[in-house]
Amino acid sequence: MPAFFAPDGTELAFHVVGAGKPLLCLPGGPMRASSYLGDLGGLSRQRQLILLDLRGTGDSGTPTDPAGYRCDRQVADVEALRHHLGLDRVDVLAHSAAGDLALLHAARHPARIRTLTLVTARARALGIDYTHEHRMEAAALRTAEPWFDSAHEAYRAIWAGTATDAQWEAATPFFYGRWDATAQAHAAGEAAQTNDEAGESYAASGAFDPPATRAALAALSAPVLLLAGELDSGPRPHVAAAAARLLPGAELSVQPGAGHYPWLDDPVHFTRTVGAFLDRPVRPPAAADAGERVDEAAEGLGQA
Repeated sequence: MPAFFAPDGTELAFHVVGAGKPLLCLPGGPMRASSYLGDLGGLSRQRQLILLDLRGTGDSGTPTDPAGYRCDRQVADVEALRHHLGLDRVDVLAHSAAGDLALLHAARHPARIRTLTLVTARARALGIDYTHEHRMEAAALRTAEPWFDSAHEAYRAIWAGTATDAQWEAATPFFYGRWDATAQAHAAGEAAQTNDEAGESYAASGAFDPPATRAALAALSAPVLLLAGELDSGPRPHVAAAAARLLPGAELSVQPGAGHYPWLDDPVHFTRTVGAFLDRPVRPPAAADAGERVDEAAEGLGQA
């Protein structure tokens, strides 16, 4: 299993799937092992997927200090992997809660990002997040589903903070655009892949400084794609659009009929959209030394 060491000495593992130009993939959860990403609907046929197991998940080691699970403190892990891979600039794809990690990494190291793909991603790092109302708005789109009545009460309990394990399981169909055999098999392996203790520390106090992050990302020249699911509740497409407006060079794509895992709901649409974005020519930085200065200027962001 390929591995490298984070600056604090934690040994981190990553998985390589497919061939082609590398795409560094950050899993959500928060703090879920990268295996749930699979081959991203066949995107591995176009790109070599570098799937990072975040610290304390999958095959990666556990940090000595649990405070190291905080999102902003994991930025150094992502940068260490880029350096380990020998890439001057990297294509990054982040799913769900990893959107925050990818945004913080891009803010601290803007000169190191070739492209940034945010898939049904959170943007607390920008001061934007979904709400209970957004969850209910998405649920209202599913009333014709055969499972709706049995799942809706459980879904409401989750966002009220009173859900039991059984209710979490009952509400799972809301997270998928199609509750078919593929989705059910994927959902069955979800819980065992998540480090709940680490997940609780991920967004701890001090992890995010939205004004500073927005200011730093004003220097980001890399293209950014935000891919939202039409049926997803976190984020809703209009929430993803609000995040896109804060990022220079960003564009929004809404996948029809997709939930929180769009590569499962329609692999062809997903891989075509992401692949086309990644294959576009990207203008190199005007001057490498200027890019380095921007990188250095942002280096201290969010390390309190």
